[in-house]
Amino acid sequence: MQKAMKASFKPFDASDWKIGIVVAHFNKHITEKQLASALKRAKDYKISEKNIDIITVAGAVEIPTALQALAEKRHYAALLGIGCVIRGATPHFDYVCKMACEGMLRVSLDYKIPVGMGVLTLETEEQAKERQDLGGEHLDAALQLVNSIRSLGEEPKITK
Repeated sequence: MQKAMKASFKPFDASDWKIGIVVAHFNKHITEKQLASALKRAKDYKISEKNIDIITVAGAVEIPTALQALAEKRHYAALLGIGCVIRGATPHFDYVCKMACEGMLRVSLDYKIPVGMGVLTLETEEQAKERQDLGGEHLDAALQLVNSIRSLGEEPKITK
């Protein structure tokens, strides 16, 4: 079985940034560990707990709607969606994954805000357990994208 590859991004000072995280309750034994990993990584970027808003939703399908609500506030430099979908015996897995992934992309593009895609889409529980600590890497993706966009001279439309 292939192990998940991790990137090695260097954290920078994002202490003045605010981030929003949406976490699915379904498969919470995995998503809670993903969230813990993301929060630990946020500390590496010097983002304080008071600058992190966390919303819990039922499952992966609900993540994009919650991300959209956060994006509409225009308070956040980046957002992160955390979920875990494990294939079952029916096609439901395919629909849930498609809705979650495409919804998160839509929020990112519609609101021009980096959204970390932390919804694990897996075949087995074993794969989920191998990847439950990747929340930090998913946060890295969003924060590094904010930094890259800003290096182009683009500033996000953030209100206080």
